[in-house]
Amino acid sequence: MRKSLLIAEDDEVNLSLLRKVFQRPDLLVHEARTGTEALQIIDQQPVDVVLTDLKMPGVDGLAVLAHARKARPGAEVILMTGHATVESAVSAMKMGAFHYITKPFDADEVVHLVGRVLELTSVRKENASLRVLARGRSGLENIIGVSEAAKEVLSLVRKVADTDSTVLITGESGTGKELVARAIHYLSPRADRMLVPVNCSAIPGELLESEMFGHVKGAFTGAHATRAGKFEAAHGGTIFLDEIGEMSPSLQAKLLRVLQEKWVTPVGGNKPIPVDVRVITATNKDLEEEVSEGRFRNDLYFRLNVIPIRIPPLRERREDIPALIAHFIERYGRPKGRFLEGIRPQALDILYRYPWPGNVRELENLVERVVVLKGSGWIEPPDLPEKIRRAEGFLKTAMPVLGESGLDIRSATEDFENALIRQALHLSGGNKNRAAALLGLKRTTLVEMLKRKNLDAGAAGPPG
Repeated sequence: MRKSLLIAEDDEVNLSLLRKVFQRPDLLVHEARTGTEALQIIDQQPVDVVLTDLKMPGVDGLAVLAHARKARPGAEVILMTGHATVESAVSAMKMGAFHYITKPFDADEVVHLVGRVLELTSVRKENASLRVLARGRSGLENIIGVSEAAKEVLSLVRKVADTDSTVLITGESGTGKELVARAIHYLSPRADRMLVPVNCSAIPGELLESEMFGHVKGAFTGAHATRAGKFEAAHGGTIFLDEIGEMSPSLQAKLLRVLQEKWVTPVGGNKPIPVDVRVITATNKDLEEEVSEGRFRNDLYFRLNVIPIRIPPLRERREDIPALIAHFIERYGRPKGRFLEGIRPQALDILYRYPWPGNVRELENLVERVVVLKGSGWIEPPDLPEKIRRAEGFLKTAMPVLGESGLDIRSATEDFENALIRQALHLSGGNKNRAAALLGLKRTTLVEMLKRKNLDAGAAGPPG
């Protein structure tokens, strides 16, 4: 499908130059020599990008920008002027201009800029239907819970959604941080623009800068073409930086500059690009501890932590487990033609006592597995994974029995504590960070306890 560009320029020399550089078979170019003519074309043609002069007969470029934002919300506008002022640049950016260039301009730079914008609008078109579906699946209806903790999260989401404040979502892996980020976006005035997620832990550090800010052709080996970054893709919308605690110190400094100045500079480039983006970040780390240990910048932490939202782990809101199970039975059963009746009280009791190191994601995977394998009837204790059933053995074997001869309470307490630590290490696969979180301890405290008790984290396992 051909892309569409509107050039609004009253100078015939500039118009002729732009007509020549944008003459290509995959691009439909419309021309306007007055602001009034540009408004008519915007109303009549589905333009993707508007390249408009600021000063023109009829209405000016700012009026063209305002009309395009209203009539063609999916289009981007680039303003050109030979009379650049700080005031006009600020006005243009506040009104939603993608970029602002001054005359005389370099034709190659204009081609690269328009190419970048066309790429972004193409991505938005391709994802338009997916975003409509996502809005239906990404609001508050997917944040399931009747507990006070869940209600508090829902209340915070409603309060912050219609602002542009930066949000820091914290919580263990599997608690639903991305669900909360999506709910904030799709309840916000930016819902008609893109929500762009970036997993900072899944992209190698040396590539993350290019992924976020883009790069120019030849910036590094393999950069065969100029590419827009995630911040540009999210222009007008929201960017969600997941696992922000994994970002390198050098990239943290560059992100701080972007948040302060609202400009990005592509890798290998020297011209900043303005971006209007709401930033939502998430982490499963304790960023205050990361700051104190020198692994995370203090100034960036305070810039991100404007509105903190903590997602409680499932073990802190066990009363939500029945509602979550019913939700997942419906989600995975109906499309597959499998209909479970529910869960037996005995099985539910086991799930209540389980500490859920994988949180809601672990429960979701469990229910999906039972739905697929069982297909009908009730969820019974034998249907639960062996790992969950065996976790019960830790507490049963550690629970002392008080007989007539009595016992040493200090020794019994020590044994019980050791059993809990072994259980946490078993459930976390030996990961001390996760084990400490399960026990409500700091990692340093758990490490000290392991040394004092002479417990081997790597050898921890179920009893028997």
